[in-house]
Amino acid sequence: MKHVLLRTSWQAIIGIFLCLPIFYSATSISTFNKDVEKDLWHVKAITPDGRFLDVKAIDQNGKIFSVKALEIDGNTHLMDIKALVGDHDDEMLPVKMLASGDAFFPIKAIGKNGEIYDIKAITHDNVKLDVKGVGRTGSVIQIKAISQYGMLFGIKAISPSGITHDVKGIKMTNLDVEAEINGVPIFAHIKAFPPPVNLGSDYILNVRMIHTDGVSFPVRAIDAAGVQHKVKAFYRHGNAYLLDVRAMIDGKNLPLAVMVSDDALSPVKAIGTDGQIYDIKAIGENGEIIDIKGTESLGNIIHIKAVQSDGSIHGVKAVSPTGVFYDVKGIKMNPALVEGRISGVEIRANIRALPQVR
Repeated sequence: MKHVLLRTSWQAIIGIFLCLPIFYSATSISTFNKDVEKDLWHVKAITPDGRFLDVKAIDQNGKIFSVKALEIDGNTHLMDIKALVGDHDDEMLPVKMLASGDAFFPIKAIGKNGEIYDIKAITHDNVKLDVKGVGRTGSVIQIKAISQYGMLFGIKAISPSGITHDVKGIKMTNLDVEAEINGVPIFAHIKAFPPPVNLGSDYILNVRMIHTDGVSFPVRAIDAAGVQHKVKAFYRHGNAYLLDVRAMIDGKNLPLAVMVSDDALSPVKAIGTDGQIYDIKAIGENGEIIDIKGTESLGNIIHIKAVQSDGSIHGVKAVSPTGVFYDVKGIKMNPALVEGRISGVEIRANIRALPQVR
């Protein structure tokens, strides 16, 4: 079977999401906060017979460095992949999928001055295998180590206790250049995700507030006239890692985002193609209007919660028709306050539904 990466820009079946490319410094994204608690997961290629191959970064002089997945304050929904360089592995460099004209996309670490480190899987007899982006399902790109015989080995992040996450490329825009880091154009970010569940034919999931009393309420977009519109999560292109969350308004499916704000709790809104803003609320018992907010931020993740007037906080989930739950989260690729723009509106984070973590 040939693995061919679809390189044309893609357009979602349901709605269009477009952000401007991001430009930032690799040194600024070594960690989001130096004071947070960080745990390192191993990054390995897995052979068909179950052996683990080390995944390493290699500089231009052939020096080899560790590659790790970074768990920040217990957040394992969406973990950064970093190369640990320096004399004491004390500098963390981002690992990214570079923009390229090749059939398969190269995976590299990027230094603070734009220097490039190769990412290789190393066999037990010291053969260095390429690690590439080889196939795409929607916004997620498969990453594999490629043996000298053309075999493809999956890449996993493995915790010290043996929990495994899948290492994948992720695109947040439909642009050929997703962002630029220290002058290096990248096609996609590299993250570790929890393994998805089988959604089968459950292509549209309901977005619900889950009350601590064990009841659920619908989440809705509300327009200026007070009309309520459904909010759904969409499973498409076989991508069960990262589901779009959209407001269904006047025949369009509009993206949700955490907004830029000075408030302690960040507003969550839907954004129209003309930049119009729609409130996102849960509709409680007897029609109570309940705020949906971005609350605590951990690494790449902003928790999305329903906040009642008495201050009580409740989860927000995407629920499939067969009862599969996904966590609705704000996700960030950029450490700056402004993640990007949707229809000209600055946003703090995109909103997606991700598999639940153990």
